[in-house]
Amino acid sequence: MRFSFLLFFLAFGCLTTLTAQTDSLDIPVYDYSDPQEYEIGGIKIEGAYFAEENAIIGVTGLSVGQDIRIPGPDIPRAIKNLWRLRLFTNVSIEEEKTIGDVIFLIVRVEERPRFLRHSFTGAKQGRHDDLNEEVNKYIVRGGIVTEDAKVNAAEAIRGYYVEKGYLDATVSVEEIPDTSRANSVRLLFDIKRNDRVKISEINIIGNDAVKERKLQKQMKETNEKRKLFKSSKFQPELYEEDKDAMIAYYNTLGYRDARVLSDSVYRDDNDRLVIDIRINEGNQYYFRDITWKGNSIYDDETLARVLGVERGDVYNEEELQTRLSFSQDNADVSSLYMDNGYLFFNVDPIEVAIDGDSIDLEMRIFEGPQATIDKVVINGNDRTHEHVIRRELFTRPGQKFSRSDIIRSQRQIIGLGYFNQETLGIETPVNPDRGTVDIIYTVEEKPSDQLELSAGWGGRRGVIGTLGVTFNNFSLRNLFNREAWHPLPQGDGQRLSLRAQTNGKFYQSYNASLTEPWLGGKRPTSLSVSAFYNKYDFGTESLPRKLIIQQAAVSLGTRLRWPDDNFVFRTGINLQTLTLNNWGELFTTDRNEQVTTGNYNNFSFQFSLSRNTATDPIYPKQGSNIELSLQATPPYRKLGIRDNPNLLEEVEERFRYVEYHKWRLNAEWYTPLSSDQKLVLKTQAKIGYLGSYDDAVGVSPFERFQLGGDGVNNQQFAFAGVDIISLRGYEIEDLPNNFITTPTGGSRKIATPIFSKYTVELRYPLSLNPSSTIFVLAFAQGGNAWRTARDFNPFDLKRSVGLGARVFLPMFGTLGFDWGYGFDKNPDLTENGNLSTFNIILGFEPE
Repeated sequence: MRFSFLLFFLAFGCLTTLTAQTDSLDIPVYDYSDPQEYEIGGIKIEGAYFAEENAIIGVTGLSVGQDIRIPGPDIPRAIKNLWRLRLFTNVSIEEEKTIGDVIFLIVRVEERPRFLRHSFTGAKQGRHDDLNEEVNKYIVRGGIVTEDAKVNAAEAIRGYYVEKGYLDATVSVEEIPDTSRANSVRLLFDIKRNDRVKISEINIIGNDAVKERKLQKQMKETNEKRKLFKSSKFQPELYEEDKDAMIAYYNTLGYRDARVLSDSVYRDDNDRLVIDIRINEGNQYYFRDITWKGNSIYDDETLARVLGVERGDVYNEEELQTRLSFSQDNADVSSLYMDNGYLFFNVDPIEVAIDGDSIDLEMRIFEGPQATIDKVVINGNDRTHEHVIRRELFTRPGQKFSRSDIIRSQRQIIGLGYFNQETLGIETPVNPDRGTVDIIYTVEEKPSDQLELSAGWGGRRGVIGTLGVTFNNFSLRNLFNREAWHPLPQGDGQRLSLRAQTNGKFYQSYNASLTEPWLGGKRPTSLSVSAFYNKYDFGTESLPRKLIIQQAAVSLGTRLRWPDDNFVFRTGINLQTLTLNNWGELFTTDRNEQVTTGNYNNFSFQFSLSRNTATDPIYPKQGSNIELSLQATPPYRKLGIRDNPNLLEEVEERFRYVEYHKWRLNAEWYTPLSSDQKLVLKTQAKIGYLGSYDDAVGVSPFERFQLGGDGVNNQQFAFAGVDIISLRGYEIEDLPNNFITTPTGGSRKIATPIFSKYTVELRYPLSLNPSSTIFVLAFAQGGNAWRTARDFNPFDLKRSVGLGARVFLPMFGTLGFDWGYGFDKNPDLTENGNLSTFNIILGFEPE
């Protein structure tokens, strides 16, 4: 006779039922006062199509060989654990058979259906891509379909239409079994858009100082139906922006305390919207006393006259900033100083007193030294002779720096009509030690020429400025042909790049490179020659702290025919010397030895294999860019060149000739998500590894990686010897592996030999105009760094999400920002427990 037992758990775990049934016997009654002990002999899973059977068994807490009591707490606990997963619609645990005191169990489950696909009714085809995005926020293919997910997806679709002004839109969702796959469903979203709701009235209450019609004009996107040539629709987000614009207008009139007390939106008898906005204007404020502090060049009367703000004028902060620094006609205080050579001038208005409706200001000025023009350089005029441009200039060597003269010179160059107005660049690299400034005019007759200008905060290094110019159509063969110089020989497609970085006397970097893409003119074999010089010095005469790096490099690259002609192979030689004098930054061996002093030689070979099919370097819409590179030095000790054991004792001697092998993998994929290929998904992976040939020598303290921050130092030569890898949402200090404990119990920042970083980025362009490409993005990112290969764990990542924007201007490069939220930050180690970071991008895209 075969018995089967059905065990299930009732509310609050108060009752457990174990039933037995046969084909011919009644269900027996078991005595709960006399539970029996059993050993589990086996566990089977039935009804699981998607969930792993071993995972289900693990969740139950039951295992083969375990002793349980029936009736008892073990079976109810197992059922409760499975219900908590919210993966099943029915759960039971039954007895398959018993042999003596050994029981064999069957866990029967009915899984919730999985989402396979969805469709829409009542929506135009052109909106499907946008609606798909809304659905995918809550339901993903292969995911569990719950009531909450369906409600959230339907509400997201409705919210999409509400933002378009269809306030009466309704969305219902129907779950339909999909026979193409077991236990799968498709969702049908039935959308009833209904008519767009118009705005009948906008009533503003509490506006005594400003007429209602004037305030309504400030609301650009929220308009009454009677306005011609303007749509009348209510969009909640734009409505909030319009309220802010109305308050901003009040601020320009001196009502700095104005605010919206309340607002209500309701329907009238014609089912149109009526908006009531209640405002508290507050008091109107006025300028009273304005004093000046720190000015020695110009007296108070002169500055007050240029400022043009009188006692009793309405307080307008926007106008105040314009009169201080941003006047289009140069009639501002900043122009007064800069026209007299004070390039470093700065003024900061501080409110020192608020008395009733009057505000007192103190203008705190930093004048700085005067700057004299040392050199006036003209770059990029590859057709126009230099003297044609120079005679139009109002800036000449030996004169004091003048912003007005620069602006006037710019206007004259544009007036010639020879150059692209959008890309005309004027840079002013400064030599603070000499008190001079060079003025570089970069003109562009062909859009291929580029100018790079960037600035970023480098921590203790302060603000690092970068100036670079690139000629993409240079002609080396005409170098000695005087007739071809206009002012440089052009037309052969060679690339000449000049670049400089500095923050003054503490840091300087200069580099130049030339690339011939068709060596010999017959095959796409490129020859590149480059050199750079870095000097980093923030010590004193009594305690010098200096790092000098010099490098020269030459490389050859060729386009391959196999596997296809998108592959490029490059090989090169790098010669680098590093001179350290009491330097205490970053260079640490894997034995925690700090490298601070000495001369080191870094002679390496470089090999890379890349394949690039990205469609556009600025805003790629599809394709990929994958590169694997190896940089390696000779294994000196293995070759017997430096095998003297005495050389291993001192760090300086051990690494006098640096030896290592350094691997980098960079991979990017671009996938269009919309039919017009504007919405693009970018996925990216970056991995780096620095290894050694000999354990006796160890891993090189140079050529390592540092993960974290905004990557401002990674401007190719900003800080040679260490690759700076950005990680949005985290500062360098947020990653524990970037520090080691010193013998004194403190901590020291280091670079690591291993890192990995993964990024998913969703991009959408606002403008694809070549003169100003603008796009916004949302990203998810994860990365980490490790001190040894044994510690490497690709799943141990510091995760972040965030938003950003990019603007590419030919004259300035890439501008933008990123806001990132780090999930794995330690709030106790951050300022005020803040888990987010905000980064400004100027001139380049961080690595």
